[in-house]
Amino acid sequence: MLENKRIILASQSPRRQEILRNAGFDFIVKVVDFEERFAAHILPEQVALYLAEQKAKHFPTLKSGEILITADTVVIINNTILGKPANAEEAAQILSSLSGKTHQVVTGVVIKDKDKMVSFSDTTLVNFKILTDQEIDYYVEKFKPYDKAGAYGIQEWIGMIGITWIEGSYFNVMGLPIHSVYANLLKF
Repeated sequence: MLENKRIILASQSPRRQEILRNAGFDFIVKVVDFEERFAAHILPEQVALYLAEQKAKHFPTLKSGEILITADTVVIINNTILGKPANAEEAAQILSSLSGKTHQVVTGVVIKDKDKMVSFSDTTLVNFKILTDQEIDYYVEKFKPYDKAGAYGIQEWIGMIGITWIEGSYFNVMGLPIHSVYANLLKF
């Protein structure tokens, strides 16, 4: 599959790298130097795709046979994007805001080579049980989720004990909707 193609994942996310590796892809990682900013008029559910597209635009020119993958994930509740927490207090506040509620996880992805580009997004609904302060504090202290949108990893303890249901792709919540990535990579 994809013989004579060199896949470049433009992401430092260990979760995206793990998903792509576990799906059987050989790839290299090259990070894009890009500040993740967006205009206030962009709808929350369009932000992830916008950022993935910006990362692709800021990537150096691709050579023949190279395929670039960029992605960005946002967590949305009540039409508000919850970013990555800066510290334990912010992480606890974010998790408290998700407690007992359903939120959206949207991942935008761009796949491109030197001749064409495909972009798409995937949305998953995630529901948390009511989390106790002790559960939140334990998770934040033990797992330090400061590099995660929404202050949690579905594959970690808080996801195991706190998520009651999801509608959509589990891997999308981890940061890469691999089923869609695979289908689109086949087009290259």
